[in-house]
Amino acid sequence: MKGKSISRATSGKLLLGVDIGGTKVVAGLADARGKIVLTARAPMAARGTPEKGLDSVFAALDAVFRDPLTRRVRRIGVSVPGWVDSARGVLTRAANIPCWRSFPLARRIERRYRMPVFIGNDANLAALAEAVWGAGRGYRSVFYVTLGTGVGTGIVLDGRVYSGRTGAASEGGHVSIDFRGPLCGCGKRGCIETYISGTAIARCARTRLRSPAVRSSLLFRLSQGKISSVTTEIVARAAARRDSLALEILHESADRFAIWLGNMVDLLEPDVIVVGGGMGKLMLSFSPRIRRALGSWSVSPRYREIPIVAARYGAESALAGAASLGLEEFRSAGEGRP
Repeated sequence: MKGKSISRATSGKLLLGVDIGGTKVVAGLADARGKIVLTARAPMAARGTPEKGLDSVFAALDAVFRDPLTRRVRRIGVSVPGWVDSARGVLTRAANIPCWRSFPLARRIERRYRMPVFIGNDANLAALAEAVWGAGRGYRSVFYVTLGTGVGTGIVLDGRVYSGRTGAASEGGHVSIDFRGPLCGCGKRGCIETYISGTAIARCARTRLRSPAVRSSLLFRLSQGKISSVTTEIVARAAARRDSLALEILHESADRFAIWLGNMVDLLEPDVIVVGGGMGKLMLSFSPRIRRALGSWSVSPRYREIPIVAARYGAESALAGAASLGLEEFRSAGEGRP
């Protein structure tokens, strides 16, 4: 178990969150200001039996519950990737956690720890953390996008996650900007995820480098001539040194991000747009270009008034969001069970 400095702030309410991913489970305590004060990790048995997967969750939670601070915990919030029926507490499907299909995750955790459990999609809950404690605090409507291996989004309205009829809403990463575009893992074509995710940028770089005409690119040298080893990090490093090919790739990604953001602005007109994830900082480095392009891709006459800001939370965003489900006033109206 990993502890952090525990201040007087933790003398009040403590919130327990669990972030379940494809490779690990992280359980942690947050104070009422959103500071993570204690965490415990366990490997996730994502490809075993449903019970093995559940044992991974219990291992992380049991480690946290050994701390006396948990005596003040009254409910558990759980973050999971994929499609969630939060109203019933069911994980419907998650590509990275194949051991669970239509799995009653909330009820199984409730049965062991004898307290209410609420679950939500990881991007939705990261959005909630930013709205309650982070870069979106003080705004009535928050649109959150996380850029990483994929693209996730979340919408928070008046302090509550908008999750749709069953909890499957806010899949903004799978909004298409070109029906003839690349095939996405979701089965659709031209999803924004196929253009601006870390996976997509690295794939684009590798494809471009197969042309002998660009072998002089710094990208080729940084990868030691091994095209298959080119990563988004290498693209970013080359761009920082003004490599023309790397900049061209990232400019194209920023332009497509602007097209998609224009759609989001016209649909939602949020008070603030919060950008997080491992790729978020890189994309925000092109903010002036994105801002200029938005003028062509949003019909809103007041799009300039919407701030586009960096997220407060990094790797702990989903954990903080899961913990925030312990604050009753911030749970989605659908995140309860009869």
